[in-house]
Amino acid sequence: MTLTPAQRHTVTWIALSLIAGLIVWLLGPVLTPFLVAAVLAYVLHPLVERLARRRVPRVLAVTVVEVVAIVLVLAVMLLIVPILSKQLPLLREQIPLLAERMNTQLGPWLARFGIDVALDTASIKAFALKYLDANVEDWLATALSSARIGGSILIAIIGNVVLVPMVLFYLLLDWNNLMQRAGNLIPPRLRSRTHAFFDDCDATLGQYLRGQLLVMLSLAVFYSVGLSLFGFDLAVPVGVFTGLAAFIPYVGFGLGLTLALISAVLQFTGWYGLIGVAVVFGAGQLLENFVLVPRLVGERIGMSALTVIFALLAFGHLFGFVGVLIALPVSSVLVVAVRRLRAAYVESELYQG
Repeated sequence: MTLTPAQRHTVTWIALSLIAGLIVWLLGPVLTPFLVAAVLAYVLHPLVERLARRRVPRVLAVTVVEVVAIVLVLAVMLLIVPILSKQLPLLREQIPLLAERMNTQLGPWLARFGIDVALDTASIKAFALKYLDANVEDWLATALSSARIGGSILIAIIGNVVLVPMVLFYLLLDWNNLMQRAGNLIPPRLRSRTHAFFDDCDATLGQYLRGQLLVMLSLAVFYSVGLSLFGFDLAVPVGVFTGLAAFIPYVGFGLGLTLALISAVLQFTGWYGLIGVAVVFGAGQLLENFVLVPRLVGERIGMSALTVIFALLAFGHLFGFVGVLIALPVSSVLVVAVRRLRAAYVESELYQG
């Protein structure tokens, strides 16, 4: 069978795409830190360019931007430190009391429905004293023991922590040259259309990132104020952590909910604290899923509320947790592609003829 030049070009591009996909699949663990660094470089390079335009040496601009980004990440992670430092001693004291209360109050109520529940308070107290009263040496010994069991995993984690900032530095330093080289690989006859497509994708992704940042800040304020109104002592650190962790769908919310529930159990007696957590976090989920994300993210990238919800569900079903993470940014690129396909279809003979 003889192929036309256009068909040969199509087959060649398909073959190259399959080979590239196979390489990415085979080298996935090795490429992960490089892909993470590339995504971070895409997000941070506008700040580097802004400093460079103000005649700041590029090396200094890259260093400043990366150091600030690392400090911000560490600051978010350190939000959990005051929570743990205050609540772990209380948790150690309260866990045996909570177990005893469940035996005396919840046990008889469940027994009426034929459910027999009896907690071993002595074992629970021993567990709490062993694991929640450990000093630094004990934690270090436990970590080293875990390292012997899963040393390769620990080495991979440490390697990525070191490798990602290093790769990010060099990518930011040479970003413009890398983009120019990548652009030169595009056949000249396709460059104008390809550059226009990627410019639209870049603008859409920029809108997505700005919208996602507004969602995170809005949720941080909402959770902090909501928990404060119910009288939580740790309302601000729990609220800010939950809001900023919202960029990881479900996981960020789950961690914040867990911290809030622990705060409620340790600070309040009865059901008041748990009801407060249920009200604030239930309202927060409704606000995030039906107001903030559709309005601040969906509308900015040209997606309706139903499309945003469908994208999250579809990508989550197809690719699991990673799919939920990439659902909206990938969908924003697909929106640009669909717009161009629709325009080409409307102008084609298939539609007009």
